[in-house]
Amino acid sequence: MDSFDPRLIAVRSAHFIGGQYREGPAGMDVSRPSDGQVYAELPVADAALVDEAVSTAWQAFKTSDWATRPPRERARVMRRWADLIEADGAVLGPLEAVGSTRPHKDVLGWDIPYVAEGIRFFAELADKHGGEVAATQTDRLGMQIAEPYGVIAAIAPWNFPLSMASWKVAPALAAGNAVVLKPSELTPFSSLRFAELALQAGIPAGIFNVVQGDGRVTGDALCRHPRVAKVTFTGSTVTGSSIMSTCALVGPKPVTLELGGKSPQLVFADVPDLAKTARTVALAITGNAGQVCVSGSRLIIERSIMAPFVEHLQGYFNALKPGPTWSPDATLAPIISRLQATRIDGIVQRARQAGAEVLSGGGLFDGLGGAYYQPTLLAGVDNHNPAVCEEIFGPVLTLQAFDNEEQALQLAAHDTYGLAAGVHTADLNRALRLIRQLEVGTVWVNRYGRSNDYILPTGGYKRSGIGKDLGREAFEANLRFKSVLIDIG
Repeated sequence: MDSFDPRLIAVRSAHFIGGQYREGPAGMDVSRPSDGQVYAELPVADAALVDEAVSTAWQAFKTSDWATRPPRERARVMRRWADLIEADGAVLGPLEAVGSTRPHKDVLGWDIPYVAEGIRFFAELADKHGGEVAATQTDRLGMQIAEPYGVIAAIAPWNFPLSMASWKVAPALAAGNAVVLKPSELTPFSSLRFAELALQAGIPAGIFNVVQGDGRVTGDALCRHPRVAKVTFTGSTVTGSSIMSTCALVGPKPVTLELGGKSPQLVFADVPDLAKTARTVALAITGNAGQVCVSGSRLIIERSIMAPFVEHLQGYFNALKPGPTWSPDATLAPIISRLQATRIDGIVQRARQAGAEVLSGGGLFDGLGGAYYQPTLLAGVDNHNPAVCEEIFGPVLTLQAFDNEEQALQLAAHDTYGLAAGVHTADLNRALRLIRQLEVGTVWVNRYGRSNDYILPTGGYKRSGIGKDLGREAFEANLRFKSVLIDIG
């Protein structure tokens, strides 16, 4: 069933520490993006409670057998966890959808299966790694031994609450670490069920803890805690820079940061199906209402096909129907908050003042309760326009035309971001040339967006991040390596 009554969804306003729910005094209201209604109150973990959660994780790491049990047994437990998640759609689905921007039908059809299979992927890596024997003199034995860090702090964003939490938690647990997760204060509740199911699967109490709160208090305390050996974060470049600075000052301790993006989609005149490519471009900016770090927010198109392509785009934009995440008929998600919608509109209005022409959209939908932003297409922009420079995190697409490949690359370059890019062309040689020249962490060719190929890592260049999520790289980033030299003569 794709719909549900949001008034009937019960949430647990609590932390999850040592395998138990911990109630706390309310610190902030939590609203449903779909209708703007406050539906819960959230406790905020202060430094003392963060210390308790981290200390509990550290004790579980040292006293349970999670890090030392045979890797295949650790993998079996994680596979049970994945099975429980996959079977829990009736609870997890509405819980994820009611307080986030994720439509219920997408949570059931994509998010939950994606999370479960991702956990299985990382579980399979548990016994697929090891150290390395080094080349030394014959009377010596040199080795590198891989070991878990201990306690990993994971700070997840609000745009894909379960999926992004799993990116952080699954590889850390598979490598034998303990984790303290801070979900976004805007979408806090599905993470509690996520942790509860981990406990049911057999992950020892205290190995996976959840603390609620904001970044200023709870997130900062996590980053500063001396028992936190590493921090992994997905979110804005500004916040990521602050986390990196804090970890340098109090550690130093390593970080994995997946940060902002302003990703170009380059469309050449030789694409075989203009309508299909236009649909791909449209979905890349309107999926989750553009609230995706890799959203293809800059359309860079060969001038000769611009007019018919824009017509196709406008048709797709106009066909989208905004509505609450619990409505099976809605095809455009809400913006996470009224504050974020106002920010989106502010950038659009500044872009207009700087010369942008609005070809579609350009404002909020009226009378829907929540904040829904019209899919917007802006033409007449240069690389200095605010809509081109700034990450908008909404369904706003800029349009720039080129006449040759060199111009396309010049327009695609961005001073700040280098997260992803799309290339749409029938010319394989051109695609391969552009792949090598685009300064981004991921390039999609004749498609846009991630698949369930968990083996492919994701991460950015420039100020779009440091390190990788997904792939072997994400698993290995949760291990540290010890050098050993033995005299055997």
